Parts: sequence; structure tokens; C-alpha cells
Amino acid sequence: MIGVVAIGRNEGQRLRRCLEAIVGVAGHVVYVDSGSSDGSVELARTLGANVVELDPRTPFAPGRARNEGFHKLSELAPAVRYVQFVDGDCEIAADWLAKAAAFLDEHADVAVVAGRRRERHPERSVYNLLCAIEWELHPVGEAVGCGGDALVRADAFAASGGYRPELMGGEEPDLCQRLRAAGFRIWFLRDDMTLHDAAMTRFGQWWRRNVRSGYAAVQRGWLYGVPPGEHAVREVLGTCFWALLLPAASAVLAVAASPWWGLLLLAYLLQIAKLARRGSLQRPGARREMTWYAVFLVLAKLPKLVGYVEFLAGRLRGTTPPLIEYKRATHEPKAPSV
Repeated sequence: MIGVVAIGRNEGQRLRRCLEAIVGVAGHVVYVDSGSSDGSVELARTLGANVVELDPRTPFAPGRARNEGFHKLSELAPAVRYVQFVDGDCEIAADWLAKAAAFLDEHADVAVVAGRRRERHPERSVYNLLCAIEWELHPVGEAVGCGGDALVRADAFAASGGYRPELMGGEEPDLCQRLRAAGFRIWFLRDDMTLHDAAMTRFGQWWRRNVRSGYAAVQRGWLYGVPPGEHAVREVLGTCFWALLLPAASAVLAVAASPWWGLLLLAYLLQIAKLARRGSLQRPGARREMTWYAVFLVLAKLPKLVGYVEFLAGRLRGTTPPLIEYKRATHEPKAPSV
């Protein structure tokens, strides 16, 4: 009844944990590899997964990988009802598949159900901690989208056409948008779903992750316009305000020796305070962590703007950029705890 599609690229021991948690538990497990060079393909075969190796002549993308995994799973098990998509850096909780399948059994109008992601090592770096907070703040109940890990109705997924393979990121909310337009609902449960290993120990990794996020947002906004891509367009406009318009206005006023330039910069501190207060209400007793989270939320506008520029430059050149990656190929981080 349940099949699993895992995707990955150079996940190493993260992939081992991912597959060991599901091989023998789900009916069929398909692993889709996007050009790994660390032995991931051989590891997956050794652990008993059915392996799909993507043709490198076509640009790698998460949506493309999940689609090809779904097609392979459909060949292996044409009658499969539910498909759990999971990233290769995540380990599915032992009781998740049973709980999620039971929820879909009881709610015929729900096409996608997801649960809590937990971060494996939030103590190892501030960047891992940011991911842990991001997962924790996701609201429970009906939602407009899901992340990379989710249990999906196979027939609804097939009828929707699957993920858009050309999207660099954000392929999940795009799919959910089409499923909701078809009359389905998306749901988040309070139960733990996966244990995620961000493995981010350097600022550069965090930066590239947000460049990818920015690229994905402007790509969705460009694809849809307003509506139905209102959320993506709002995100793009907000980023341009904080990362481009406000600094430019401050610089012009500073050159003109106007005292107002400092007041414009004060807007950043007020925005950080606002976000920190809002986060502290959601996570009482974690004011220090939420202040850091707010600082990085504002700072993330800069790499997201870089993602916008990369997308627009690619459109002008008529080229597709390579996969935007931020992970190390090896598992164990070398940086000290933060």
C-alpha cells in the first residue's frame, strides 16, 4: 500500500540512515541519485533499494528526481496507494508511515499529509539551529503547502502531473497549489515525521541555501504571476525592499549628508525586534534563540537577492544554472559546537 521515493546527491552516511529506516518497512523503496560521486548508488543497492540514476545530460532538480522515482515505483507496484517522498538527508520516524496512512484513510479529501521535521544536531552550529527553529515553527493543521518529506496519494499525484521538473526549488508548494485547485487539502500533523541532518557548519553553506531559496521564489513568481503566485511575488517584493531599495535609499541620503539615512537603517533593528518578539511568543523562554533567528531572517534577504539575479541572468542568457548545493559530501562536520 505504501511505497517510498528517496532522492539524494552525495549524502554519504546520511543516506545510509535514510534507507535503513525504510527498506523492509515500506512495500517498495526507490532511491533516485543525481550524479553522486561518493558511492551513494552502490550503497543504496547494497541496502536493497531500487536505484534510478538520473541522466546528467538533463539538469538535475529535486522535482525531476521525485517524478522519475514515482514512475519507477509505479512500474514496480502499479497498485500502490500512498507514496512517501523523503530527502536523502532525512530519517523517517518508526511509526510515521502507519500514522500518516491512517490519516489519509480517514480523510479522503486530503491529498498530502506531513509531520514534524526535527533537526539531528541543532547544537553543532547556529545554522543547524536555524533549521531546527524553522521546522518547529511550522503550524499544525490545514496548510497551503508541504516540504520535501510528505506522504501523498498516488492517484492524486499522477492526476496532477507530478512536480515541475524545471523548478530549482519550491516544487512542493507548486504541487500543493495544483492539488488544492483540484479540490484536495494539505495537512500537517503534530507527530514526528523525519529526523533531518542539515550538516551546515559554515556561513557559506547557509548563504548558498538561501541563494537557492531566492532563486526558487523568483522562479515561481515568474512562472505564475499574480494570482496565483501571490505568495512568491510578495516574498520577492519584500526581499527587494529590504535588500535593495532600503540600502540604496540610505546610501543616497548618506552621500547627501542627510540625517535621515540613519533612521532608515534603524528600520532593520525594528524589523529584527518585531520578528524576535513574534518568534518568542511561539517559543516561550527562547528569546535569545529567537533573536538570532530574527537576525538571520533579515540577513537572508541578501543571498536571496543574489538568487534573483542568478535567475534573471540565466533568463537573459537562455541557460539553466547547475544544481545549487550547500552540503558537504562527507557526513561528520568538523566545526566546533556553537
